[in-house]
Amino acid sequence: MQHDRVEIVPVDDEAAFWDDGSDLLACLRESPPRVPPRFGYDAAGSELFEQITELPDYYLTRVEYGLLERHREEIADRIGHGRIAELGSGSAKKTTLLLAACTQRRPTTYLPIDVSREMLEVSSSALTAQLPDLRVEALWGRYEAGLAHLRDGEAEPVTVAFLGSNLGNTTPAERTALLTEIAGTLRPGDGLLVSVDLRKPGPVLEACYNDRGDRSAFARFRLNHLTHLNRRFGADFALEYFYPRAHYDPDGGAVEGHLYATEDQSVVLPGLDLRLDLATGDSINVGFSYKFHRPRFVADVTAHGFVPTAQWIDAVWQYGIFLFERSPRPS
Repeated sequence: MQHDRVEIVPVDDEAAFWDDGSDLLACLRESPPRVPPRFGYDAAGSELFEQITELPDYYLTRVEYGLLERHREEIADRIGHGRIAELGSGSAKKTTLLLAACTQRRPTTYLPIDVSREMLEVSSSALTAQLPDLRVEALWGRYEAGLAHLRDGEAEPVTVAFLGSNLGNTTPAERTALLTEIAGTLRPGDGLLVSVDLRKPGPVLEACYNDRGDRSAFARFRLNHLTHLNRRFGADFALEYFYPRAHYDPDGGAVEGHLYATEDQSVVLPGLDLRLDLATGDSINVGFSYKFHRPRFVADVTAHGFVPTAQWIDAVWQYGIFLFERSPRPS
């Protein structure tokens, strides 16, 4: 897809980022087994997650939208340059607020990075229709491939945005590796705009991450991970034998989404040459959502070569957007 203001740039090998199951195989051998987040975001999963963001108890999207709506002009001023890349851009509905403020100040190019080509096409068309002064260079692939494209491309200043509290969807080791890669991509003076959900009582978090009443968006989103593995790797997961539920681990500081086996079963994944034996009550982890202690979070990012420059925190929900600047590398 390409016209004068939109270009979809494949930066990854589609067979590699979907059909290379090496990371999936390693995660399924963990205890409990785990499915990496990207397998939840095929076209169906991306649409289901959009439904989740509209649930009344799912405060994250609503609160982040409010922060961006109130502070977009200040954020745009502080960014101060015309290239914004976004990891895991999705529908980019919230980012539209920031991009609108940026285009009012300077020519702006938006570089969304996402594994869903369908979502990139839809969001790019919507953005350029709404913002006539915006140019979109959509990077289709995994985070790492998108960051590599930025490293190899123009030397113009750029801010990498990582919104939606998506940094919390990584394990501590994955988070360290990702922050290291972002720091290695950005040049001194470039920016990192990141949102995270801060720690709060467990009942609030569990209400946010589970279906209530007759709603089923979370259940369908989590079960779609198994549907995707069935299709992609020839697995024989029977969805009716799993019960989806999220719980908060206060010691680890993470909400964990699990699919619990309702009976003993063996699942075969021919594409991975793997058999997964599950007893009744065993679970498969299909997502983390870490909650952060603010001073520790700022210190962790700073340790990767960034300087904190601004923060915007919702006082009620304790959700924050943080802006960092890449510090000069040691000579």
